[in-house]
Amino acid sequence: MQEYILEQVYKPARYLGNEWNVSHKAQDCSNKACLKFALCFPDLYEIGMSHLGFRIIYGLLNETEGLSCERVFAPAQDLEDLLRKEDIPFTSLESGLPLYKFDIIGFSLSHELLYTNILNILELAHIPLYARERGANYPLIIGGGYVCVNPEPLADFFDCFVIGEAEEVILELAECVRRSKLKGDNRKELLRELSQIKGVYVPALYKVEYNQDGTIKSFCSSDNSVCVKIEKRIVQNLDAAFFPRRWLVPYVQLVHDRVILEIMRGCPHNCRFCQARAVYYPYRIRSQAKIIELARELLKFSGYEEISLLGLSCGDYPYLQEILRQLISDYKNKGISVSLPSLKVKDYIADIPFMLKSIKKTGLTFAPEAGSKRLRDLLNKNIDVEELFKVISNAYKSGYGHVKLYFMLGVPDEREEDLDAIVDLALKVVNLRKEIDAKLGRVTLSIAAFSPKPHTVFERLPMARQEQLKEKKFYLLSKIRKNNKLRKAVKIDFHNFEMNFLESVLSRADRRLSGVIYNAFKEGARFDSWKDRFNFSIWRKAFDKAGIIPEFYANREIAQTETLPWGHIDLSGGCES
Repeated sequence: MQEYILEQVYKPARYLGNEWNVSHKAQDCSNKACLKFALCFPDLYEIGMSHLGFRIIYGLLNETEGLSCERVFAPAQDLEDLLRKEDIPFTSLESGLPLYKFDIIGFSLSHELLYTNILNILELAHIPLYARERGANYPLIIGGGYVCVNPEPLADFFDCFVIGEAEEVILELAECVRRSKLKGDNRKELLRELSQIKGVYVPALYKVEYNQDGTIKSFCSSDNSVCVKIEKRIVQNLDAAFFPRRWLVPYVQLVHDRVILEIMRGCPHNCRFCQARAVYYPYRIRSQAKIIELARELLKFSGYEEISLLGLSCGDYPYLQEILRQLISDYKNKGISVSLPSLKVKDYIADIPFMLKSIKKTGLTFAPEAGSKRLRDLLNKNIDVEELFKVISNAYKSGYGHVKLYFMLGVPDEREEDLDAIVDLALKVVNLRKEIDAKLGRVTLSIAAFSPKPHTVFERLPMARQEQLKEKKFYLLSKIRKNNKLRKAVKIDFHNFEMNFLESVLSRADRRLSGVIYNAFKEGARFDSWKDRFNFSIWRKAFDKAGIIPEFYANREIAQTETLPWGHIDLSGGCES
């Protein structure tokens, strides 16, 4: 990036690309046989660099001979304005190479509300947005990550998608592109070769027909050589899988500004609403010895003073207490803290707060999801509230003063008494601390709208309508405000229900949504996952222009006889779910 441009933007360190432990492999990758890969996260640097999957792929590609990987993040508005004004093509961080000169641009797709950022990056890079408009002289545009469980809304923009865990397949894909590059294949020939790789989905090789009522009439391959079902790829052995040891240390504060160490992948539970369980299935763990080894190297080469253990349900890791004891023993005198994500409540984690007592305090988060046992049973969320209270009580005794609880609103068959149960549970958690030191515990209730996601038991059910969600929200608020203790001790944080609605639409939609995404982008939609940037009126106009009713995707029950837009994506990974 030119220096005079960086002098005019906020936080120029976002765009420097010279952090501690960064790879400068591009200068050694000038011959034709070397593949240039731009790894792109369609959000700000501070968020993208907090994403572990992004770091894993970056490290893996740069440790592979004949491959050079550089990073790209969504530009903030000030940089976008300057690039457009000066008509400067968007470039990578490490070498400042224009994106259109790369062989592959790989997008990390972690959230549906980042879709317009993808189009913005392509346009700023002077690359045609639609895949059908790009020939062999343009980079191959690929996508991988969480939202690829239903890639259809993006099908018109991408050449292919990686279904499953990218570190398992990305090197095969890259080698295929390298061979095609050396042979001088055209784009059509390359796509056909890529489609033969297990876990790679090429939308252009499939066709969709619709009924008059908007439902899918048929979805089939247009080429006899491609599979009807796309099976996800999975890493079988986490100990043998690549993990970045040279942790990139930025010059600006990240959202998760610490070392992140994945201790497990998948989840042993089967919550009926949980899409993440299907995405990361099957359940696998990293060994104790490997975790301790990685922790020591990551902290040594980064200088961070906090390490976060990552997993969908860390409380279920069978040797969690042993790992925590070891880490605390190694680092309690060095001011290094250990943090855990949202925990599954079990008897054997009740003592964890005591184990963390000797090091820096970090918050505790739990996800009951529903206030009543009846709804938790419906969701198959197996939580014993007495165990939850035991854990929280021990946390208060250990010096913790704040607990965060996640709930969903609009769960199927939700009743007024289920909402009352959320309030009752919060009150009990607040009072638990009073029993210990006569103070009220502080509780944050984080509440989002329930969204029936693809590849879950509830995938065909409708989402609650906006007016219903608002009624439930005001009911909860009124119950909190009427109680003096709760007014003082409880903070209630409602997610934006319009954002939840749009996320639900995009997650359950078909290829016709590509036009809506394009319309929204052209109307100025950017950073839709940010509350202060989200503008639902832009999206309403985009839907109207395309002649599409969004409620068709979010608020309608899908008949058992209907073909699902994501029905060709197989997340079993060859395993029985």
